[in-house]
Amino acid sequence: LLPLPEERRREGRDRPDPRRHPGSGLREEAMKIVASPLQKIAPNVTFGEGVKVYDFVNLYGCEIGDQTKVGTFVEIQKGAKIGRNCKISSHTFICEGVTIEDDVFIGHNVTFINDMYPRATAEGGGLQTEADWVCVPTFIRKGASVGSSATILAGVTVGEKAIVGAGSVVTKDVPPGTIVAGNPARVLRNITGEKKK
Repeated sequence: LLPLPEERRREGRDRPDPRRHPGSGLREEAMKIVASPLQKIAPNVTFGEGVKVYDFVNLYGCEIGDQTKVGTFVEIQKGAKIGRNCKISSHTFICEGVTIEDDVFIGHNVTFINDMYPRATAEGGGLQTEADWVCVPTFIRKGASVGSSATILAGVTVGEKAIVGAGSVVTKDVPPGTIVAGNPARVLRNITGEKKK
């Protein structure tokens, strides 16, 4: 994590980060942080080098790769994996079972779903536990972009360099190099080449 501005530092907070997993290949110097009391980060989160996390996040049991930025009011659950050089914008929810590869852009307020048939209670009548449902994996491949307020349903793969339009509901796989939008999301066109500025 990168240091917070000087005025937001708290005395005694500059310490080696205990969240490093043995054998993860992360460098010790990358794991020195200045924590903020406005971040809820569990000790079982694995960070790469130069990760930047803003306030009001809830992170637990996840992996976040080098140089990735996590915006405010983001939740990333256990078992989720975020690659290198990703931008996770504010108010996004990334649940268990989601893998986001390198160089991916996730817009504001994006929601991932990992249960095909969600229910509050089990057949016996009590609240469901982890034993009562199946976590369905979802993949966002390298270089893809997901627009703000999109919803990505369980079991979907968004292909390399694909673009999901803002507000889309993605119910099936998105082919690599395509632009999709709508509810449900449909292919609008192939990406033939991005304009260079």
